[in-house]
Amino acid sequence: MAEMESGTRKELRRAYGFDEVALVPGNVTINPVDIDLSWRIGGCEFAIPVLASAMDAVVNPDFAVRFGRFGGLAVLNLEGLQTRYENPEEPLAEIAQSSPAEVTSLIQRVYQQPIRPALIGERIRSIKQAGVIAAVACTPQNAPEFAPLAVEAGAELFVVASTVTTARHISAGKQELSFEKFCSSMEVPVLVGNCVSYSAARELMQTGIAGLLVGVGPGAACTSREVLGVGVPQVTATIDCAAARDDHFRETGRYVPIITDGGMRTGGDISKAIAAGADAVMLGSPFAQSAEAPGRGYHWGMATPHPGLPRGTRIRVEINGSLQQILFGPTSRTDGTQNLMGALRTSMGVCGAANIKEMQQAEMVIAPAIVTEGKIWQLTGRK
Repeated sequence: MAEMESGTRKELRRAYGFDEVALVPGNVTINPVDIDLSWRIGGCEFAIPVLASAMDAVVNPDFAVRFGRFGGLAVLNLEGLQTRYENPEEPLAEIAQSSPAEVTSLIQRVYQQPIRPALIGERIRSIKQAGVIAAVACTPQNAPEFAPLAVEAGAELFVVASTVTTARHISAGKQELSFEKFCSSMEVPVLVGNCVSYSAARELMQTGIAGLLVGVGPGAACTSREVLGVGVPQVTATIDCAAARDDHFRETGRYVPIITDGGMRTGGDISKAIAAGADAVMLGSPFAQSAEAPGRGYHWGMATPHPGLPRGTRIRVEINGSLQQILFGPTSRTDGTQNLMGALRTSMGVCGAANIKEMQQAEMVIAPAIVTEGKIWQLTGRK
């Protein structure tokens, strides 16, 4: 009671996800065909502001090539099945065929196979030989070892990612990765993730990173929010990290793009992420549904193989179309999960935004009834 009377009790602030906000149409509308979706990071320019997640059910070299030719950037996981097995199709098939009761144990087992450094170079070279930009990812503990191999093989962007990443890490054990030293020693731009707060984002940007992934636990196959109890809804997380980016730019003149990573299912979600301040988005499960993805209609979280505390699960996403349909249509689906770029262009046109920078200035309102207002016939399934 004395503590409460002293005014020291903890206060909570409201945070918002995609289904709780809406975009306000602009005073001017623009023809969708005149919208510029391009963006830049680390000296590389892309036609669409979309990355494919470094997850084994989403990206293999063939997918990376196809996605790159569509104007996006697919990130290859250097700690996944592609670098553990000469023929990764075999463990991928096992995971797809396993029963729900046994699949997590199976995933833990197949990921015990050691990573083979020779395969890192082989996979990257196969992407580069096709003429698209090669981006790869690994966790902080393996970055010093894998980065030189990746750069030598031709990787042009290097992602260091973990469930939660900060510029400062306290450990009584082995010395942790210094992003400042790592970035200064790298010949290619370094992207880092994941982060959800203003202060952590500012500190990471000060280390010299070229881009920041935003999001803790929002992915469809991730269970970190349930297992660990951590995370911030993606709209609020993006707004906070975008504020850090803008303040960092004002102070240093160096612009660090932010990428909203996970939690998006539709073109509307992508539009809201960019309006919240994102320069681009990273998607996993939407692309796991493509015929070109290696997951065979399944998707699983990156931390699912963890031997002691799995923070991901295998989900069935089905194969719902081609990568072409998912990105650009045509489609007969009415739920916004296909022709994502068409939806983004139309949303930007309605908001009067001719490019990504202008879309970041679009007005957004809190609207918890945005997905239910007037939709009783859809929600009840009546015809």
